[in-house]
Amino acid sequence: MTDQDATLDIDPATRDEATTDMFGAPAPAQNPEPAAPYTVIARKYRPRNFDDLIGQEGMVRTLKNAFATGRIAHAFMLTGVRGVGKTTTARLLARALNYESDAVHQPSVEDLAVEGVHCRAIIEGRHLDVLEIDAASRTGVDQMKELLDGVPYAPASARYKVYIIDEIHMLSEKAFNALLKTLEEPPPHAKFIFATTEIRKVPVTILSRCQRFDLRRVEPPVIIASLAAIAEAEGARIEPEALTLIARAAEGSVRDAQSLLDQAMVQADAGQSISAATVRDMLGLADRGQTIDLFETLARGDTAGAITTFRALYAVGADPNTVMLDLLEHCHGATVAKTLGPDVLTLPKDQAARLTALGVALSAGSLARLWQMLLKALDEVRRAPDPAAAVDMTLIRLAYAADLPGPEEALKVLRGEGGSESAGVSPPAPRPSGGGASAAARALATQAVAAPSGLAAPQSFEDVVALAGERRDIGLKLDLEKYVRPISFRSGALTFEAVHGAPSNLSHRLVARLKEWTGQPWLVACEGGGGAETLLERQQKAVDAAHAEALAEPFIQAVLAAFPGTEILDVRQMGAPETPTVDDEVATNED
Repeated sequence: MTDQDATLDIDPATRDEATTDMFGAPAPAQNPEPAAPYTVIARKYRPRNFDDLIGQEGMVRTLKNAFATGRIAHAFMLTGVRGVGKTTTARLLARALNYESDAVHQPSVEDLAVEGVHCRAIIEGRHLDVLEIDAASRTGVDQMKELLDGVPYAPASARYKVYIIDEIHMLSEKAFNALLKTLEEPPPHAKFIFATTEIRKVPVTILSRCQRFDLRRVEPPVIIASLAAIAEAEGARIEPEALTLIARAAEGSVRDAQSLLDQAMVQADAGQSISAATVRDMLGLADRGQTIDLFETLARGDTAGAITTFRALYAVGADPNTVMLDLLEHCHGATVAKTLGPDVLTLPKDQAARLTALGVALSAGSLARLWQMLLKALDEVRRAPDPAAAVDMTLIRLAYAADLPGPEEALKVLRGEGGSESAGVSPPAPRPSGGGASAAARALATQAVAAPSGLAAPQSFEDVVALAGERRDIGLKLDLEKYVRPISFRSGALTFEAVHGAPSNLSHRLVARLKEWTGQPWLVACEGGGGAETLLERQQKAVDAAHAEALAEPFIQAVLAAFPGTEILDVRQMGAPETPTVDDEVATNED
């Protein structure tokens, strides 16, 4: 029997079961299925239609109106920072211009959710009538002329020939001139879509012949919502604070945010949630709460505390440059919150409240001075051979300057026109004469210390209320009793929850009065919840308890029963009768 006959003797129905070799061992699998290649999130979730574009609603609305009315430009200029969707928008435009289906036979941006005749080839980059060119690698005039030679010819199968030129600002001057002639008199079947991150480098003659769209940076809340949806679709759990860190690091770029999310998803173990600490380590960031602690310490002028806090951050791997950038960001955040309120800060609520409190406690001049000093210090840290040592020196300088009066107050003092109190600022704390200050600064500090000092700092919230009463600020005292639910208190800092109806300027008034009364800056932050009872609520609770105790007395119950309609208006605790003294007894006997 031949080999062929032997092969034919195997029953076709049982051929798949013949999987052992002549020794009875399992035969190797034939043509195993290859593992599907992994697609990164930035590609997997690339928008498939204009409704999927996030953060560019204005551009999408304009394009929809243009296509609906048939006023479609022959050239489009897309500009914006990296990762906001310029190339994606160009490809969507190419699909919309050439959209064709059984029901639609004209350009359309509304129907891209349903794949048309040319859509798949355009998405995969293999359509003959859609040419995508990177200008960074084809900058010369000869290459541009070669490209434009095909413009006069009609498209092979689509409605339009579409030329997508990315990074168009990289073209040479002669290449721009060659392109300009075609843009002035384009054939009706040709459309041009340009993308650039450097719009200022594009000649005005080119810009004037294009319909321009500025793709703006995507706001962090929009990025966070998009990342949360992607994480849910991928079956990954990630903390909200971790998403916030990624969105802030992306700086408005959706692509960067998606790439960072992709990277974060491989940091956590299977089934574990991606924590903010994991993302912080991945990005090389310091704990933002600790850098706010550092900024608060600097604002109080606590040199030792500032250096200790920084060295703790440095010990766990925080980069000195990043710490300085965080301090700059906190200074900016406190200044913006001082002007516009905490709602403009894209931070967790507790951190936004702390920066708002700093903005309230520090004057605009002090914040501007800190900003300038931090900018100069950042450059020093970047150039220093030992960045950590440069940060130490910077913190000493910043802490020393934190409580010095501004130039206007200093000039008034030197001219004898009034001390720091007349200028509305608290006097700076005395410093050792060897601290490195100039003679004028030391004299100014001595004169300021000689000014009347404030009272001892309150050690509890009740002390603050009592201080307001002592200083006859009855309006503030009543507001504190009625609207403030204390959350935490330490000397120089108060965090509270405001009762509904509280005056909007309560924190500002309290900071100003405490600084005036105690002679030192205070940090007062208003948070959303978690506060204890207000003093008024506590008093009312005590009154209700006293009423309930009185109503439980049998004698009171008998009086109320004997006189229907009687009410208890007030319950007062009577003091114990005084014990007569010996002199009183003698006087009584004499009488």
